[in-house]
Amino acid sequence: MNDYNYYLKKIGEYAEVTEITYPIVKAVGLPGAKIKEIVIFESGEIGQIHDLNSDCIRIILFSPNAVKVGTKVSRTDSQLKVPARDDYFGHVLDPFCNPLLVPLAKKKVDTFLQIDIAPLSIHERVKISKPLVTGTALVDIVLPLGLGQRELILGDRKTGKSTFVLSAIKTHIDNGAIAIYAAIGNKKSDIKALEEFMNGEENRKKNMIIVASSAFDSPGLIYLTPFTAMALAEYYRSKGKDVLVIMDDLLTHAKFYREFSLLAESFPGRDSYPGDIFHIHAKLLERAGNFPHPEKDSVSITCLPIAETQDADLTGYIVSNLMSITDGHLFFDGNVYARGARPAINIPLSVTRVGKQTQDKLTKDVNRELTSLLSIYERVENLSHFGTEVSDSVKNTLALGEKIQYFFNQPEGTTFSKEVYLVLFALIWLGIFNTEAEIEVAREKLQVAAATPEGDKFLTDLLNTDTLNGLLKVTGNNKDAIIKMMN
Repeated sequence: MNDYNYYLKKIGEYAEVTEITYPIVKAVGLPGAKIKEIVIFESGEIGQIHDLNSDCIRIILFSPNAVKVGTKVSRTDSQLKVPARDDYFGHVLDPFCNPLLVPLAKKKVDTFLQIDIAPLSIHERVKISKPLVTGTALVDIVLPLGLGQRELILGDRKTGKSTFVLSAIKTHIDNGAIAIYAAIGNKKSDIKALEEFMNGEENRKKNMIIVASSAFDSPGLIYLTPFTAMALAEYYRSKGKDVLVIMDDLLTHAKFYREFSLLAESFPGRDSYPGDIFHIHAKLLERAGNFPHPEKDSVSITCLPIAETQDADLTGYIVSNLMSITDGHLFFDGNVYARGARPAINIPLSVTRVGKQTQDKLTKDVNRELTSLLSIYERVENLSHFGTEVSDSVKNTLALGEKIQYFFNQPEGTTFSKEVYLVLFALIWLGIFNTEAEIEVAREKLQVAAATPEGDKFLTDLLNTDTLNGLLKVTGNNKDAIIKMMN
């Protein structure tokens, strides 16, 4: 961007700052100003026009330093754009795409992205048909996600939301896609931890970008963070890449937007949030989806926005807004976490509206059997607390339900292939494994087998069937071979 004198000479308009309520600056002048137009102050700071009145304009300041009263400001006749480069991977960027830690090589940039644009219309999209494999069995089998889906991740603090998201990033990158993490007003220690995760493996460093703003940045700059992440996702999507975008978190985003909107004297609505907060989040998240591509069948932007709840309250204004915008939600419950379940997802209160249509027939049948079993198990478990005598069938249901619960209990930071869990499920369902120790040994050995050419062929042959009954039949006919492999 050029300096103040360049735009003053080019456009011939300027205003003077009359009042400052950081980060909102009130100025008089600029008769040709437009909403969301970028302005530049003579001291070098950059801002964006928030609203226009008959007697003044209000500007959001992106700099951490306030300007002085009387400072002159010129408009640029352009919306906010960020440079697009192919060497952002492995870097932590601010919302203007400037590297925060390791500098980028100097080069001319020819492509600039407007970060706040309208989403593509429905006729420019295609049906979501491919699964998003997260490496978490409970999600991949019972609450599946699709490439291009928008799935809200919500729950109280310290319930495993970030652990699940990082596992999803790891698996997504291993499957040849890229990930963009938008850290919105996070603590600097959290941003540093994200950088360490990104640099933990070479594959991640080559396929992951972090767009970050800290709590010490201007509220205006924090507000831009998810928009920059989405603009970069659209850029890489145009190059034929499937992109996973994490937004951590949109509740913080809404709070910072409320802060400077109230300072700009916007009319407050429910919980003092401005009335357009729903529109802002809906417009942002609608940019995700599955889209046609000239060189591939389709490319996707999958978005996992995060929202932190208070005392598991799902009726909060922003949380309920996001639930209505997205294609479902995964609820990480503190009570489930306290029971030791990992991931601590409350299955009855979680929803996926798109993911099941991406499952093959085999996985759909497994999904149906598991959902039915878990529903019955929860009902009979509640009755068993009364101490009444139960029938043998109820005892069998309780025993199988407990094994399935342990089957879904996945150590933090570990990921497994869907094939491993389908085979393991069949072995548990048939009663070949009846203790937690046997299930754990089987899980480890199946994972090792799946990582070898022979084991991969074994799993492929085993799963080459169309129905759950076929899977169980094939597994049953190969009991001796499976047990031999386990030993």
